[in-house]
Amino acid sequence: MPSLDAETLCAQLIEQMRPQITAATALVGIHTGGVWLAERLHAALGLSQPLGAIDVSFYRDDYGSKGLHPQPQRTEIPFNVEGAHVIIVDDVLYTGRTTRAALNELFDFGRPAKVELAVLVDRGGRELPIAARYCAHTLPQSLPAAQSLQLERGDGGALALRLIDA
Repeated sequence: MPSLDAETLCAQLIEQMRPQITAATALVGIHTGGVWLAERLHAALGLSQPLGAIDVSFYRDDYGSKGLHPQPQRTEIPFNVEGAHVIIVDDVLYTGRTTRAALNELFDFGRPAKVELAVLVDRGGRELPIAARYCAHTLPQSLPAAQSLQLERGDGGALALRLIDA
């Protein structure tokens, strides 16, 4: 796999998104890496809507088999979802199941006019018909299921992608 520089990918994602959004566009990051990325995008794009955050733990279709994440986070949607243009932000798109869970939770807050997805990396391996509208990098071939890409944030806020073997 080629080296993926998360900071470079983040800058590419910002440039992709800039011409397509307005100040009224709302971002909702999926905990944890998606929130870090959404914070960066929100600041760089100068959006006026407050930033939202979603923890999909209770909305996952594998909740029964995997159980609760050891450190569930708080979902906060500090804007009116009804009729809004919302972009769900995540670090890595894989099967599509996390995105589906985020959509289900988002719709509990209201019916947005439009929902899009922004990710740093599409690693392939889709199990659901989910695609990102904004994607900084698509891997040329799917990673093996035994490997994952993990976004990490350093003390100074710098983002880095790491390949992990399970």
